[in-house]
Amino acid sequence: MNFIRQISILLVIATLFSCKTEKKDNNMVNNAINKADMDTSVKPGDDFYKYSNGGWIKNNPVPSDKTRYGSFSILYDNNQVKLKSLVDELLNDKNEKNEDDKKISAIFKTGMDTLAIDKIGFEPIKNALSEISKIQTKDEFMQYVAKMHTFNSFPLFYIGAMQDDKNSSMVILHMNQGGLGLPDRDYYTENDERTKKIRDDYTKLIIKLFSLSGEDEKIAKEKAQKILNFETLLAKNSLTRLELRDPFTTYNKMSVDELQKLSPSINWKVYFENVGINSLQDFNVRTTNFFKQLSQILDKTNLNTLKTYLSWNTIIDASSYLSSDFEKATFDFYGKSLSGQQKMRPRWKRVLGVTNGALGEAVGKLYVEKYFPKEAKDRMLKLIENLRTAFAKRINNLDWMSDVTKEKAISKLKGITVKVGYPDKWEDYSKLNIKENSSYYENIINARKFSFNKNIKKIGKPYDKLEWGMTPQTVNAYYSPNSNEIVFPAAILQAPFFDMNADDAVNYGAIGVVIGHEMTHGFDDQGKNYDVDGNLNSWWTKEDSIKFAGRTQALVKQYSNYTELDSLKVNGKLTLGENIADLGGLNISWDAYQMTNEAKENKSVEGFTPAQRFYLAYSKVWRQTILPEELMRRLKEDVHSPGDARVNVPLFNLETFYKTFNITEKDKLYRPKDKRAIIW
Repeated sequence: MNFIRQISILLVIATLFSCKTEKKDNNMVNNAINKADMDTSVKPGDDFYKYSNGGWIKNNPVPSDKTRYGSFSILYDNNQVKLKSLVDELLNDKNEKNEDDKKISAIFKTGMDTLAIDKIGFEPIKNALSEISKIQTKDEFMQYVAKMHTFNSFPLFYIGAMQDDKNSSMVILHMNQGGLGLPDRDYYTENDERTKKIRDDYTKLIIKLFSLSGEDEKIAKEKAQKILNFETLLAKNSLTRLELRDPFTTYNKMSVDELQKLSPSINWKVYFENVGINSLQDFNVRTTNFFKQLSQILDKTNLNTLKTYLSWNTIIDASSYLSSDFEKATFDFYGKSLSGQQKMRPRWKRVLGVTNGALGEAVGKLYVEKYFPKEAKDRMLKLIENLRTAFAKRINNLDWMSDVTKEKAISKLKGITVKVGYPDKWEDYSKLNIKENSSYYENIINARKFSFNKNIKKIGKPYDKLEWGMTPQTVNAYYSPNSNEIVFPAAILQAPFFDMNADDAVNYGAIGVVIGHEMTHGFDDQGKNYDVDGNLNSWWTKEDSIKFAGRTQALVKQYSNYTELDSLKVNGKLTLGENIADLGGLNISWDAYQMTNEAKENKSVEGFTPAQRFYLAYSKVWRQTILPEELMRRLKEDVHSPGDARVNVPLFNLETFYKTFNITEKDKLYRPKDKRAIIW
């Protein structure tokens, strides 16, 4: 369980630019903005997303093994090919391998041996299902729940070690609601036609997998209904995604005795002993009402239903690693029904993902050695400092923030730690048991046990500031409020998001905005609640907090009124943090770009001014094609707005954008000045 807010946006740099404009090849500069990707029949002020990306969207439908396709997808696919080549080199190398390389080879090799996997069917989980069938009491039921938790399978609820929100220098246990097979509580509680169909398809999946596990179909149907009913009880007592965004609501430290009073039907002391936590002081229960209601639910639910629920969790948790009939049935629901995806990713990509999950930093070490240019790290750090300088100037010039809060905001900005490329200290996998003569499933379970034990051992210890929340080969980036740090793994630091041959306008519009986005997360509606040391702390004056909240409401309204698929709306409250960061990133990077020689020279390229290329580059980052099912799913679950909204909403708050494209009140997306959101 990882509650670090990971930002699915993302950066890219193979080699980074300074504030000085360098001489570049004109053809390469021209290609950075390709007119063929645009649709100039659309006015910029009517739909800037289509104006800048319409041609590309028309020519790039979603591939059958994907649910959406865009710049991020292209980078991810290219990176997968690189990772596969590293694994192939290990498999073909006849020389003696080190222990980590042996483990990488072993788990990938066992995962690709589909003949062996299909031959044994569901044999790997037969013992577990047999053990569950022999459970005779609810105490034994909870003991088995604890056992499943030790290999990162989480029926009922989640546990994990993370920083203490109010003492970020220490790691404590966190407990959170869970136990659902569907992605969100709302799938159990809402009754629109699509949601009801998803529940029906989920029920069919349960029946199918129980049948594949040797169950009579009639009994399988009865079990499916029991599971859906039980999970619905859990869902109805779970917080919404919006409620979970409040860090004060989800900070509830207590002792074992206090948890026992809150949730009396579970022997919590025995539970913690069974998961290997023998000495526990206070810890954080993020969702107190859930655990209170969980106790009552367990009291009222008969043992056979609870055993059925555990059997289902065992089957669904293993299904992607069992024979092809299990894997296909699981994909048909979680891929096709939920997101519209027509084909599974190739087997090698799926197994590569598992290998990355099990031995992430061991793979990362190989990746960095071959693909990450050493000079990129220094140049990245220099660029980040340019953006930090621009952000500081914006803070100092704010007319709505008091000097007292400004001083603390500047202190927090200066205190942001930057991690680029790869960690200074690599993970030790010597105690991870991965063998070529083991089954694929056994290797996966051993990897999960290793991961759980590693995490739990952090409880009660100081936070390791050298630790990374992502591996170097991850195509992503994040800001951590508890650590007050921004992290850019090596894999995201490459084209197509950053183009070393392009002009500064393009690079600042793309990668510069992304870096500014990450910085702004430290000051969004959640990040603002954490101080320079990463502690949950109301460090703003009351008046400034009220002013900030008022300004953010303009964004909430703008996104909540943005329409997708003719009638669906973006959830402006759920996506607020990301929307604030997008708007902030645009402002900060624009200011940083104005300090370059190129901006001062103001020379057009291929008929576009530098300012126009800045905004075109930003829009290019977010262009995508997406399946309707996936878009509907994300509107319900995702804290990020869809790509078109991330372009069309924030840009029309910027006076510089209006001037750049001569947008007037006659244009469809024109927004009067008094309706624009001005925050950072």
